[in-house]
Amino acid sequence: MADVVVGKEKCGEQRLVSLPLSRIRVIMKSSPEVSSINQEALVLTAKATELFVQYLATYSYRHGSGKEKKALTYSDLSDTAEESETFQFLADILPKKILASKYLKTLKEKREEEEEEENDNNDETDDDEAES
Repeated sequence: MADVVVGKEKCGEQRLVSLPLSRIRVIMKSSPEVSSINQEALVLTAKATELFVQYLATYSYRHGSGKEKKALTYSDLSDTAEESETFQFLADILPKKILASKYLKTLKEKREEEEEEENDNNDETDDDEAES
C-alpha cells in the first residue's frame, strides 16, 4: 500500500482520495488516544469517509426531493438523518432548519409553560402549608 498514489502526480495519474490528508490527520490527532497515524490508516480513513459521504448524498438524493429538482439540498440531508435508521446518529449534526422567528416563538411558549408549572407547584406548596 506504500506505493499507492495519494496526491496528484505530474504525469496525470488519478488520486486515490479526494479529501485533504493533512486535515484528516489533524482530526485524527485531535483524539487524545491517538499518538501516531500510519499512512495506510490515514488513506483508508480518507477513502472510507469519501465513500460514506457519497452514500449519504446518493441516499438523500434518491429519497428526498432532489430527484424532482435535480439538486441535493440541506433539507434532503436533514430529512435523511431524521427518518433513516441508518443515519439516525447524524440527527444532531444535521438538524432541520428552523426560522429564527419560529424558534423564538417556541422558546417563549416553553418559558410560559415552565412558569405556569412553577406557579402551580408554588400554589400546591402554599396549600400544604396552610393545612398544617
